[in-house]
Amino acid sequence: MTDFSVERAVMPGTMASNERIVRRSFWRKLARTFTYLPFATNLLAAWYCAFDSSTPIKVKGILLAALAYFVMPLDIVPDLILGLGFTDDMTVLITAVSLIQRHMKPEHYDKARETIAHLRAGTFTAPT
Repeated sequence: MTDFSVERAVMPGTMASNERIVRRSFWRKLARTFTYLPFATNLLAAWYCAFDSSTPIKVKGILLAALAYFVMPLDIVPDLILGLGFTDDMTVLITAVSLIQRHMKPEHYDKARETIAHLRAGTFTAPT
């Protein structure tokens, strides 16, 4: 289970586990759900920030914890509940972004919008 305390989120073992979870499942879940997510741009910008080599390690830890929560199959409000399913995911992401917002760069948001355009057009290929 993902731990959302900042101290735990930046521990090397926790970060490595969260990164594996995110790398394995993020793009697959995003492709299935992005049309339902009012926060898709922020979610993608968080992904691009988390995997930006210039992002500080503490910021990466916080973002990876939030992204791991998004892809986890079990969460507080199941994603299948229409209208409510992603509210907990959105709350976790908004909280994480508010903690690190000065590290979210315009280029992260630009890449996020470009990715959404490709997803809508059916021309997106997930990064490896």
